[in-house]
Amino acid sequence: MTSAPRHRRYGRALGAGTLSVALLSGGTAGAHAVTSAKPPTPSPTRSSMPVRPPVIAGTPSMKPSRVPMAMGSITISPNRRAIKAGDTVVFTGRVTGAKRGSTLVLQHLHNGKWTTLRTTTVVGNSGRYTIKRTFTSKGTEQVRVAVKSGMVHSSPVTVKVS
Repeated sequence: MTSAPRHRRYGRALGAGTLSVALLSGGTAGAHAVTSAKPPTPSPTRSSMPVRPPVIAGTPSMKPSRVPMAMGSITISPNRRAIKAGDTVVFTGRVTGAKRGSTLVLQHLHNGKWTTLRTTTVVGNSGRYTIKRTFTSKGTEQVRVAVKSGMVHSSPVTVKVS
């Protein structure tokens, strides 16, 4: 007779999994039909092992993404990739997903982190921009252009300063 309580537990777990799938897939009609029924009452168990609902293939993950989805893109093109210290590089490109007049910033990779430089511009007509930067320190600079909020940025480009 121990199989009857076990069948109820599996049935409840299956029901909970089905309800989860219905809610996640947007099946509101099925969710209303299932949630309008009386919720099951827990039964005492002899095992200390928790009962987990079954994993159904193809269901979306509940883990939040670490990187928010950005809508838009930025291109970047320097007029020169190798300069002498004190020379100016002109970066041009196009922005999609940001309104005309939005502030853009120039960032460089410093100690493994993207740091915003004090060089800004705004998105112009047709989503185009021009931003100038004078590099005074010798070395290799990895730079990118980003919307001030940081949600959208270009791919990095390298400028060698000698």
